[in-house]
Amino acid sequence: MTNTQQPRVLAIHAHPDDIEILCAGALIRLKALGCHIEFATMTPGDKGSAELGGEEIAAVRRKEARKSADILGVPYHCLEFRDLEIEVTHKSKQRVSELLRRVRPDIVITAPPVDYMSDHEATCQIVRDSCFNAAVPNYVTEQWDPAPVLEHIPHLYYVDPIEGVDWFGNLVPPDFIVDVSSEMEQKLEMLACHESQRAWLRRQHGMDEYLDSCRRWGAARGESIGTAYGEGFRKHAGHPYPHGNPLKDLLCGG
Repeated sequence: MTNTQQPRVLAIHAHPDDIEILCAGALIRLKALGCHIEFATMTPGDKGSAELGGEEIAAVRRKEARKSADILGVPYHCLEFRDLEIEVTHKSKQRVSELLRRVRPDIVITAPPVDYMSDHEATCQIVRDSCFNAAVPNYVTEQWDPAPVLEHIPHLYYVDPIEGVDWFGNLVPPDFIVDVSSEMEQKLEMLACHESQRAWLRRQHGMDEYLDSCRRWGAARGESIGTAYGEGFRKHAGHPYPHGNPLKDLLCGG
């Protein structure tokens, strides 16, 4: 990335709809600023139905994820792990490292280290390690046509855990909150593309809880900075990840 270029951004989370719930507003703003954005999910949501089999619901949910990404006009990738089976292994890091080398992001946004389920936490560790590994020249991904090694480790950011709490219900404070008030309607439009999830929750709750809960959490984050809606982020600042805070600088004015 040069001084005249906007950063390339990869948002990667465990399942279809996680990105929309937790960081789509920020991504909409980044796209408007001229950043190159790509979406990725670890799984196709293959266990996200009580009626359809794994391959059937996976096909539905891949289509929904692409429809959401199309609203923003960005590519969507599915890494084809399976729900409840994401494991931190050398093979999983190779797969994610290859994606990073192909997308070549300056900024990576992913799941938080502590969250309510193992898929989210495993995604976090795999992505964290892969950001490091993808910049190591002798790290081989064993692809038939491997992408070139990254020139640098990307800036790494974590979204909020679901409901903003750890395993014990303690609040997990973000480093900063992005105002997404103007982007909220498009964020909800993208989330509504995941109709299979939304319909299931409508049947279970008797209300449109899927969108309503997203709205409530966005309002809670926004209230703490005096705006209608917000999204929280934390930056991975440990050795040897890059210094600076480009996501905050772009979206919060430094």
